[in-house]
Amino acid sequence: MEPTPVATDDTMSQDPSNRESQTPPHDDDDLAKTFLRESEVVEEALEDGKKVRRKGIYLLPNLFTTSALFSGFFSVVAAINGDFTSASIAIFIAMVLDGLDGRVARLTNTQSAFGAEFDSLSDMLSFGVAPGLVAFTWILQDVGKTGWVVAFLYVACAALRLARFNVQIGSVDKRWFIGLPSPSAAAVVAASVWTFHSFDADAFGFKLLMLFLVGAAGVLMVSNVRYYSFKDVDLKGPVPFVVLLAIVLGFVVISIEPSVMLLLLFGAYVASGPVCALLRKVKSGAKG
Repeated sequence: MEPTPVATDDTMSQDPSNRESQTPPHDDDDLAKTFLRESEVVEEALEDGKKVRRKGIYLLPNLFTTSALFSGFFSVVAAINGDFTSASIAIFIAMVLDGLDGRVARLTNTQSAFGAEFDSLSDMLSFGVAPGLVAFTWILQDVGKTGWVVAFLYVACAALRLARFNVQIGSVDKRWFIGLPSPSAAAVVAASVWTFHSFDADAFGFKLLMLFLVGAAGVLMVSNVRYYSFKDVDLKGPVPFVVLLAIVLGFVVISIEPSVMLLLLFGAYVASGPVCALLRKVKSGAKG
């Protein structure tokens, strides 16, 4: 009787079936699960007075924020390509989308800390970097070093404004903004570029005017000047018919010459803060 051969390491290594059984298969599903687990967003939230850990993000409001971010980036690209009309319009589109994401989150009860931070970073591009770059590439670069210094001043003030707004949430009267809101500052800069570029206004006087507008908008963002926030306006309650008629007429007027009308509208809002502050100081001085 012949002895039964014993499998050695050499014979096992030469046997394809044994080699396959020893080598673990490459599992793409495990890699995907690992990636999803390690990249998951986890944040703490208060629900019914208790802290809970919540995974994932809300899709709907963050889609609006992402669209606003895209509009801000498109504005930068359009300005680099010399299309200043499209660059300015993209900033206004970003304003509309930025106003919608917060309202959608509140209406659908999908507010989150992630959404707030994402919105702030989107605002920095759309209302900080984009307007400063649009103004600089159109006309401020012709002023030399002063031009890019003023453009940087605007961007830096927008960043400071957003940071201050984030830490002051809940500690100030919601009827007022402390300092010019960054979307309004971006609007007046974008409307100025849109209007003056359409009129081929490239004289030295317009360069000085843009230096003043961009610099003033930046300083007002970090000032203590109060601006009405319109947050106490009841959009759900009934209003007189004349209010709806006024809104319709407003759209008609803006459609006649959008760039000029938007410049006048946001220019009036920007000027309202310092004017009201001056009137309050004069009134208090008269009483004293």
